[in-house]
Amino acid sequence: MAPPLLTALDSIGHVHLVVGSNPLASARCSKSIEVGAKPKVIAPADADFHYVLAKRIEDGDVEWIKKNFEDAHLSTLGRVEVDNVVDAVFVTANGKNAESTHISSLCRRMRVPVNVVDAPNLCTFTLLSTHSDGPLQIGITTSGKGCKLASRIRREISSSLPPNFGTAVERLGVVRRRIWEEDHRIYETEEQATEVEDDDATAQRPSFNRLVSETDHNAAKTRRMRWLSQICEYWPLRRLASITDADIDTILQSYTAPSDLVPPPLDAPHLDTRSRPKPMIILAGSGPGDPSLLTMATHRAIQMASVILADKLVPAPVLDLIPRRTLVHIARKFPGNADAAQAELLSLGLEALQKGHTVLRLKQGDPYIYGRGAEEYSFFREKGYVATVLPGITSALSAPLFAAIPPTHRSVADQVLICTGTGRRGAAPDPPTYIPTQTVVFLMALHRLSSLVNALTGTGPTMESCESESKPKPWPRETPCAVVERASCPDQRVIRSTLQHVCTAVEEEGSRPPGLLIVGWSCEVLVEMKGRGRWLVEEGFAGFEVLDSGPDGVAGLVKGKNVDSPSRNE
Repeated sequence: MAPPLLTALDSIGHVHLVVGSNPLASARCSKSIEVGAKPKVIAPADADFHYVLAKRIEDGDVEWIKKNFEDAHLSTLGRVEVDNVVDAVFVTANGKNAESTHISSLCRRMRVPVNVVDAPNLCTFTLLSTHSDGPLQIGITTSGKGCKLASRIRREISSSLPPNFGTAVERLGVVRRRIWEEDHRIYETEEQATEVEDDDATAQRPSFNRLVSETDHNAAKTRRMRWLSQICEYWPLRRLASITDADIDTILQSYTAPSDLVPPPLDAPHLDTRSRPKPMIILAGSGPGDPSLLTMATHRAIQMASVILADKLVPAPVLDLIPRRTLVHIARKFPGNADAAQAELLSLGLEALQKGHTVLRLKQGDPYIYGRGAEEYSFFREKGYVATVLPGITSALSAPLFAAIPPTHRSVADQVLICTGTGRRGAAPDPPTYIPTQTVVFLMALHRLSSLVNALTGTGPTMESCESESKPKPWPRETPCAVVERASCPDQRVIRSTLQHVCTAVEEEGSRPPGLLIVGWSCEVLVEMKGRGRWLVEEGFAGFEVLDSGPDGVAGLVKGKNVDSPSRNE
């Protein structure tokens, strides 16, 4: 059974026909009024009304049509601008009632949306259990299988959000609109100034973290919008909920020119500036995502630091461990701005050390695995501060585990190679030669996935121009691979495929950074892909408290989908 299409419908001024006078009819009318519609109740003159509904009729909020339902009501009680056809019908009588079946059939013929209580087969739409907070609307449906369960799920989700989160959504919407208007005014004589976003239902594009060269002048037009997108994607919800007018001004003032950076002040009013024995700089890895994978040493550093400079991709649950008194700066990194943002972090760290603070440079994964940890160690040492370095669990080795991929396995893989998918300043790194018994993990590879796969399989223009002596042995296109995104986080996703189809898979499924690519025959040791389509998508990570495994031995994977048969589009 295909899932229903969930939409947010603007119902202001619509006419909703409510058949019945019971408490459910009263609830339907209340909901219609809440969304700006005009409810009209169909009930005979001697009907026994629910007291709340009777009061609404008395106050004029609800119109009472004192008749039994007639077919003509559907085409005569609506708005003039739509030829008097009603916009929606709610039948509050039991679905086994003959009249309910008749109204449903009539509405379907006229293409009028109809909802019949306790009769999913008679409905063309169902109402969601909703949480409303300003512009933020959260809706849950069980497709008619259990309204109480939907209500429970809705309460669980809404209670996990920071209080008054709708205010933050409103503020960020204002920022986005101001950026669009200001940049459009600046670049109105040129091409479109800002990147166009799709609606809420669209998966994040694979190009979300694409590289931007310094010579890409079009990127300058989208600098602030890209930064706002990064804020929405990576800042903890708690931090977004507390966003202030000063934060908005900082965002709007940032990146007005290619080299502009507006660092936040380090002397915040709430910052503890009492004298300390001596300043301290700590470089620590936060692991792949789940806060339970932090080392105890890093957790203690988070609690004791007075200034924390965090990578953009440090997960929100880890950032939520930071005490409220601690000043936090999240790196303003996106491809094309990484060097400037790195310089800003180093400058902020040095300034804080000079003021006597304990500074924690909190990095994703492990500081020395593609984390610039050694560069930062050298920088601070040259300034007279020797850093304490705390290791972290790198996603290069933990993400395969969470995806049920053993990097080494007897008779399959006897070696592991960790590579970057991104060279300096966007240059493509040299691909490793094909070794059948090797598992290769590519970090920071998804925004250049196509060129990377072309290089691996020997189909790229650079590879084709290489001399045969220096040309590495290409990887077979049927080599299994997997994309693992947000490893160990609740929204972890694993896309299993082959080098032949993985680019198409990521293009169609969208992007969910941070992610990595695993290539090698070890990808099929525990999860067999044969006969399961061009790619397989597995969603979710239940956590370490879940000990039950799925049929493939993949603990914590909560749902998945196969994408067509192997023969399609080959």
